[in-house]
Amino acid sequence: MESCIFCKIIKGEIPCTKVYEDEVGLAFLDVNPINPGHTLLIPKEHHENIHEMPDELLEKLMPTAKKIANAIKFSIGATGINIGQNNGTDAGQVIWHYHMHIIPRFAGDGLKHWPGKPYMLGEAEETAEKIKSVL
Repeated sequence: MESCIFCKIIKGEIPCTKVYEDEVGLAFLDVNPINPGHTLLIPKEHHENIHEMPDELLEKLMPTAKKIANAIKFSIGATGINIGQNNGTDAGQVIWHYHMHIIPRFAGDGLKHWPGKPYMLGEAEETAEKIKSVL
């Protein structure tokens, strides 16, 4: 994709602070980190989101995500790691190239988990049936 910022980073047209690269993916520091060490992992193949990602590529990226998460945790002393991935505008996706956020967490860093809300009576079963009908 000619206009994709991550494709340009992969091609070396835009600089990044690289932390890892192999034949499948590239990991680099986020330019607007949530905490120092916040890293993005992207596939070298362009796919917009998880819905378009081939299963084989996801299988290859996950061990890399684990490797990077461990490196972040032990190198900078993070006491937790969040791994997040946004799909679609309503989920907060702003760059249309699949990517995972590997975010170091620390006690007292001010970040909170998103709020949950309980299902109404019968809603969980109805929702589960809808999902199962498509699987």
